This record gives sequence, C-alpha cells and structure tokens, in this order.
Amino acid sequence: MSPDAPLIGLVEDDPLMGESLIQRLALERVTVKWWQSGAEALGEMGRHPLQAVVCDIRLPDVSGETVFREVVRTSNAPPFLFITGHGDIDQAVRLMRAGAVDYVTKPFDMDDFLARLGDLVRGHDPRTQTLGTSPAMQDIERLLQRVARISSSVLITGETGTGKDVAARLLHAASANPSAPFVAVNCAAIPAHLMESELFGHEKGAFTGAVQRHAGYAERAGDGVLFLDEIAELRPDLQAKLLRLIEERAFHRVGGERPIPFRGRLVTATNADLPSRVREGSFREDLFYRVNVVSIRLPALRERREDIAWLMDRFFLELSEQLPTQARGVSGLAHEAALAHAWPGNVRELRNRMERAVALAMGPWLMPGDLFPESAGGPLPSTPFESLETARLEAERRHIVRALAATNGEISAAARLLGIGRTTLWEKMRRLGFDA
Repeated sequence: MSPDAPLIGLVEDDPLMGESLIQRLALERVTVKWWQSGAEALGEMGRHPLQAVVCDIRLPDVSGETVFREVVRTSNAPPFLFITGHGDIDQAVRLMRAGAVDYVTKPFDMDDFLARLGDLVRGHDPRTQTLGTSPAMQDIERLLQRVARISSSVLITGETGTGKDVAARLLHAASANPSAPFVAVNCAAIPAHLMESELFGHEKGAFTGAVQRHAGYAERAGDGVLFLDEIAELRPDLQAKLLRLIEERAFHRVGGERPIPFRGRLVTATNADLPSRVREGSFREDLFYRVNVVSIRLPALRERREDIAWLMDRFFLELSEQLPTQARGVSGLAHEAALAHAWPGNVRELRNRMERAVALAMGPWLMPGDLFPESAGGPLPSTPFESLETARLEAERRHIVRALAATNGEISAAARLLGIGRTTLWEKMRRLGFDA
C-alpha cells in the first residue's frame, strides 16, 4: 500500500462490510476513518488529511454521488474509489467521468481492491506522476529510470511541445546525484555569435566587452546535467567543439589556453530529423553517434490520447492554485472535446489552453467552450454520436475486460468478481463480440 501509514476515509453503512474492510486494511498498516452515513461523512471529512476515500454508492440518507460532488468542491479533495452493486455500474462510470478515480463491483476480490486503493494512495496528487499514464509514457518513464543509473549521453527526440525538457529533468531527478545542477540551454534561442561564449565561457579580455571572466553553461553544470535543447541548430564550428568536449571530457573558454574538465552528463534534445540532417551535411555524423548513445522518442499527444484527461486534471490542479478562478474542475464534456482535438502543439498547447480556460472560466466546471473559444463549443467527435445503449454496452465491455485482467482470464473467477454466473458471463462475452 504505502510505507507512510496512509489515512483513508470509509463511507459504508453496512457494519459487516465496514468492519471487514477496517480489519483487512489494518493488516496493511492503513488507518481508517469510518462514517456510516453520507451526512456524517460530509460533516467531518474536511477535518482529516485523507489520502483517499472508499465510498459506497448506496447510503441510507444521501447517495455516494452526493458525497462525492460535495467533497470535490473543496480544495485538495482526495480521490474516490466507489463500491457499487452490479446495477449501479452506469452511475459509477458517470462518476468516473466527473472526476472519481475508480470503482469496484460487489462482491469484489480483496487483493484487487487493495491494489486499486494502493494506486489511489500513491497517485493522490497527479503532479507526483510526471509524464503520463498511457502505456507508452509509462514505458518511457521506466526507461528513464534505468538510464539514470548510467552516465551515457542521451538524445531525446519528439515534436515541439511533447515534453522533452520534462523528460530530461526526470532523468536527472532519478540519478544518483539529483541535487547537482541541471543546466538547460536552448540552442535556437541564443544568437549564433554569442553561443560559443555562453556555452564554454570566456576569459577576461577575450574580445571587446569581455571585462571579466565568464563561466559558461558547460562549466556551471559541474557534475550535474548539461541539457542542450534544439541541438540541431548548433552551427558547424560549435558542433566540432561539442564533439571535442564529449571525446576529451574537457573544453576551453574563449580566449583561454588551459583545458577545463567537463564532469557533467550531456543530454540533448531536438524536434528535427537528425539522420536527415546528417545526410544533408548540416549535422556532423560523428557528433550524431556521440550524442545518440541512448535514444528516447517522445510520442505526440495524438499518439497517446489516454494521457489527455490526466494531463487536463493535472494542469487544473496546478493552475487553480496559481490563478484566481471560480472553476472547481474539468467537465466530462471538456474531456470529450479535448479527445476530439488534433493537438498540433502537443502538451504545450494543452497546457496553454488549460491556463486560459482556468483563468477565464465563467462557471464551476470547465466546458468545451472554455478550452476552444475559437469554435462553437469545441471540436466535434470524428465519429457519429453514440446512442445511450451503445455507450452502456461499451461500459459493460470495459468492465468485463478489467475483471478478466484482474483474474488472469479465469472465467469463473471473473464471474464471481462481477457478481454474475459463469454462463451469464459467457453469454455477455459472446454478445459483446469477445474473441475466445
């Protein structure tokens, strides 16, 4: 679960279920605050620093949905894991689209419940996750964690706005010396005639205006990271000097005679096609191989749409703390509009749109028009709007897939987890088009 003894809120009117969950969570060193009615929970929940809330949808006074919608209005609201009967799955899906994190269906497997609750506790603040929740970005994050243990040069590629700088900083944060300097240089932003002096430094009197010694970026990086963004924009003579820095682990200040040791790690990034630049002759082939020891490509946002809603919620948390706003969250309609958008500017465009939406929102929930004011309510889905029956069947199909994944494909175990008979599950799978 978590090494730091989390505090969990439990809203459950069934005494047997409540006592059973408290006893099991106690074995996981989890402290539980238990409320047996929605009103009791709403009256006391704000007094406790909860890391997650486990809430039954059906309560004796108010519904679990009412509890959730009241709590999410508060600042730093904890994530919700709903307990629901089979007949309430549609409501649980609706709550997830409104911001709840997960749900389990009675009767549920305790190990699956604990795993999901553990995910909520570890991910309480979306900002603790760095790159995304999609399989592609999780794979990249794991790769960065592994690469952080070695000192090889790393080349990060991807379109503008995909988060290359964020990936480089994650790599540094995961290294053995995260407190060392992280020096970021945008090679396209510095005038060409100043780049050598800025990168390698200069001695006093090296040129007109050099009134004192200047330490360049390579020197300031120390034993940390020198991150060169847009490396394809380096002019040829500086490419040669950067190659010498890599090969000799030393450089010269402009006007200097003594070599300066380079102790840092070189991480570079570009949105250009470097192999094409090499073939054209504008980028040195030997330098390309030196910086490309480990290559990491960040996919465009349109290639990992699973991350869009997560990024929106993460940006909302961040921006709502910085900007005056009456917004309380992101609506499901805004999520849908974002999923239909092409995102040519990738994550950077998404953040910019979220910043404008949070700052100028007119209502409590961000709507498509807040994100896409240039169009009438935002982009339309590329496919025809689904009927309610189609949406219900798709939600049921996803839930069956989750049950099968949780039971490693065991039909009988999945049926028990879903609270239906084995034959009923087979029939549903056949009707929903599952591959045997």
